[in-house]
Amino acid sequence: MPELSLQERYSPQSICFGCGPANPKGLHIQSHVRGDEVVATWTPEPHHQAFPGVLNGGIIGSLLDCHCNWTAAWHLMQQGKLEKPPCCVTADYAIKMMRPTPTDGPVALTARVVESTADRAVVEGVLTAAGKPRASCRGTFVAVQPGHPAFHRW
Repeated sequence: MPELSLQERYSPQSICFGCGPANPKGLHIQSHVRGDEVVATWTPEPHHQAFPGVLNGGIIGSLLDCHCNWTAAWHLMQQGKLEKPPCCVTADYAIKMMRPTPTDGPVALTARVVESTADRAVVEGVLTAAGKPRASCRGTFVAVQPGHPAFHRW
């Protein structure tokens, strides 16, 4: 039996476009903890192209944003010794495109926390395809409190 992703285990009803298991038209990112990194493999479909054979930049941004957000949530859960990850939102993030991302095979996502406090984490992530880094991300992800629209919406 395959290991459940963080999204499937902790947020099976989420409708997030990037990572929500319950969104029938979403990207369905499945993030898995591997040591001090969180990893995922995702395969583009033809409708994810910017132009023939090249992945759309907005899709790249969504992949890295959601994957890094789950990396932060997992880290904050471990750090706080919580039973489930806190609901986190993106405070800021920047994507650096390094080279075109081909759509003829899977892409790999890796992310790790580089700084954290009790309620936020700075995460760096990389999207790799065909053996080369294609895009990177650095973002700040914050655990929300009661009253925030995202609180317990996962």
